[in-house]
Order: sequence, then C-alpha cells, then structure tokens
Amino acid sequence: MGVETEIKFRMPNHNRGASARLTVPGCKIGARSESDLLSTYFDTRKHKLKRRGLLLRVRQTDGKHIQTIKKTSGAQFGRGEWETEIAGRTPDLDEANGTPLQRLASNKLRRKLKPIFETSVHRITMPVRTKRSELELAIDHGRIVAAGHTSRIEEVELELKTGPARDLFRVAKALERKLAAELCLRAKADQGYDLVNGKRAQAVFAEPIELEKRMTAIEGFQVIARSALRHFSGNLDAIRKLDPEGVHQMRVGLRRLRAAMSLFSNALATAKTEKIKTELRWLTNELAPARELDVVLEEKIGPVAREITPQRGGKAIAKQFADKRAEALEQASKAVDSPRCRALLIDVLEWIEAQRGRTDVANSGLGEFAAKLLDRRLRKAHKDAGKLQEMTAPERHKFRIRMKKLRYAAEFFESLFPSKRERKALVRLSKHTKKIQDALGSLNDFVADRKMAAEAALQAPPQDRRARAYVSGIIVGREDEQARPLMKAAAKELRALRHLSALG
Repeated sequence: MGVETEIKFRMPNHNRGASARLTVPGCKIGARSESDLLSTYFDTRKHKLKRRGLLLRVRQTDGKHIQTIKKTSGAQFGRGEWETEIAGRTPDLDEANGTPLQRLASNKLRRKLKPIFETSVHRITMPVRTKRSELELAIDHGRIVAAGHTSRIEEVELELKTGPARDLFRVAKALERKLAAELCLRAKADQGYDLVNGKRAQAVFAEPIELEKRMTAIEGFQVIARSALRHFSGNLDAIRKLDPEGVHQMRVGLRRLRAAMSLFSNALATAKTEKIKTELRWLTNELAPARELDVVLEEKIGPVAREITPQRGGKAIAKQFADKRAEALEQASKAVDSPRCRALLIDVLEWIEAQRGRTDVANSGLGEFAAKLLDRRLRKAHKDAGKLQEMTAPERHKFRIRMKKLRYAAEFFESLFPSKRERKALVRLSKHTKKIQDALGSLNDFVADRKMAAEAALQAPPQDRRARAYVSGIIVGREDEQARPLMKAAAKELRALRHLSALG
C-alpha cells in the first residue's frame, strides 16, 4: 500500500501556462515530462463502492493498464492507495487481496461492476526538490465524461514523496499566491459522480464522520476538522452560482469547524489558532447578509406577500428584499473569490495537519474524551435550564450557541458509541438540542427581522410607504404571536434533557 500525501488546486484558465514556468525560492524544479492518461472509473449501478468510501479505477498509460483502489472516505490528507498492473481494461478483483475492497470482492460484485465515467488528461510532471524534501508537481488539463455530460479539468497536484509536510505547504502556498490557485479537496472521482447524478455546482452537504475509539483526541479532532473543511470549501462553486443554499451550507461547515475547535480547545496547540478563528469569523460574516435576507424573504415576507390583500405592498417589499438578497449573494461570491479566502483554505488545512499530541488531553483516548465531554456539556445544560425564563436576549443567544455545540458533539461522536442504547441516547440528545436551538434561534432572529422590517418601510418611496409599512407590521405582529409558544417549546425540550444522560 502507498499513502498519497498531496495537495490539489484548481487553476484559473488564464494561469494554466504560468504553472509550467513556476519558480519557488529555495526549490529546484527539474525537467518536465508529459503523458496522456485515460482513466475509467468502475462501480455498481447504485454506486456501492462510493457509498463504502472506495474508488476503483483502471488507467491506461504507456501501453499499460494500472488498476488503482483508493480509500476515499472523509477529507483525509493522506489517503491509502493500492496500485497493480493488470492485463486489460476491466478490473481484476483477484488483485484486490490485501485492500479495503477485498471483503466486497464477490462474484456478485464482479457481475455488477460497470464503467461509471471516464477522465482524459494530458499531464505535465516536474520533480521539485528542496534541501530536505522531494516533491512532484503535476499539471492536469483535460475533461471528465459521464452520462453524456462533460466537465473541464484544470488542476495542479503537488505530492510529497519524501521529507517533512511543512515543505509541501511552503510550495503549495507559493502556488496559491503566484497562480491564484484554489485549494480543492474534491477528487476527480467526486466531480465524476456529480456529473453522473446531475449535481454539478450544487450545494454540498456534510458527510458522515467515522471515528474510532482507539484514536487519540487530537486524531479525532483532525478527522472532524478535515470533514468540516471539505464541507465548507465544497460550496465555493454553488456560491459563485449565487445559490442561497450554497451560502447556507458553507456557513454550516464553518460553524461545524468552529464548534469542533471549541469542543477540543484543551487539546489544540495554540500556535496560529487565534488567527484561524479570526479568518473563519471573517468569512462567516461575509456570508451572513445573504443567508439572513434569504430566510426573511422565503420564510417571512414570501408567505405574507402571497396571503394579504391588496397585494401591492407585499409585492413591493418582496421585490425590495429580493434585490437586497441579490446584492448580498454577489458580496458572498466576491468574498469566496478573494485572495483572502484562497489563503484561508490552505492555512486551515496546514493548521489541521500541524496539530500534534502535545498535551495529556490531546494524547488521551478519543472514546474517553468524548464521553467526558458529552457528560460535562449535558450537566451544564441541566444547570442552565432553570434560568431560561430569566435570561436576557444576549444570554439566550449564548445559551443557544452552547446547545448548538452540544448537538454537534453528539453528531461528531455518534460512531464511537455503537450500542443500540447509546445510539438511541445520542439521537435523542441531538433531537432535543436541535429543537432548542431552532426555537431560540427564531426568537433571536425576531430582533433583526424587526429592524429590517422598519427599514424597509422607512426607505420605501412615498407611493409605497404605507403599503410596505402595513406588510412590515403584519410580519412583526406574527412574530410577536409566535414568541410565547417558542419559549414554551424551548422549555419543554430542556425539561426532556433533564431526564437524559449523555449515554442513556
């Protein structure tokens, strides 16, 4: 088995040629070689291998057929890879022995395997040497063909052959700065499956997280953090397409990473952590207006505008907020296209990989760490539950954030507790905290909604001012009616938490 330790970037078309002429201080770049690679990816009709976190590929190059099996689950930095030369264009499952595919390699699977998509790539390869390391720079130009659809490939891959990972990141940062290259954690296979499923440039959702109790706490954090990075960075294209769901999912991914940093704070090395937090907050804030306006427009203004008579005020205020949302989506698109965002992506990946077990907490067993954390957070929630009615709006907001972190912790650690009783307890914990979070979140939103509704009425042209004020008043009135039931709902869920232990 080999382990790929590589960083991949997407290249702007206008910089494709510049990557072949790249110079990096302190590095010697050797002679280039070129090759044409035709790769066919195999799976079943229902994509069984993909669902199991596996990839099966046969590549034709230089008259040879190379079968590759990869373990793809999670946003891993170093991925397991098994390569074998085979006789023909179709997979040879007899060569899967000793790989993760072995346990699935039945005669039934052999019959069901079929080509899913192909990639055709012209690759330029150059060795890169530093004083301590040997790397390989590969520039790929080509296309993916799947289900009658085609997608372009313009990528640069930097693989560490020998030496410390810090050299890999030093060269990677030079690529990012000089070529406006964007970190890409999605493999060609991910893009191929997207084409097959008709999901090109759509919002990307969080993937299941698989942890093992034998991991240390810091290793568990790295798995969770890589997954969160993959989640939010996977929504760059959806935001460029001005998709509100892409904005929402990127914000969810950012929140999940920030929650993980808080949950594991005692295990993390402090170097660069505050800088990473600052940059994550910056990007979250850049996306916030688009998300907030989308929720107000779709969940508050839209229903009222469709119901009231006369409709002039509803249509006018709906158009006003739709225009504001369009501006905010453009702002979000500019943010993710900025050099600051590109630098953030590679900085976050480097920071995650640099985490080491430097403290007793970091080196502790993940199973014990998770159980203690869930118990401590749940006991704190029990203690705060009786104070809900007396909390001010800012205090409720902080309490809601604590509930959100407890919910994320239950979701992050679910795979560590396999028994039916433990899973049932974690599902209940996640369900109750989600309902508390939603209820208190709605109450928190009412303050911002009231301000936006008042501004919409005051900024309206004279001929529409009264009509818009009427609609704004209806929205505020409905929210006032909902406030008491929402508080009751939150209190009910908190009472349910009092009867729940973290593990049943």
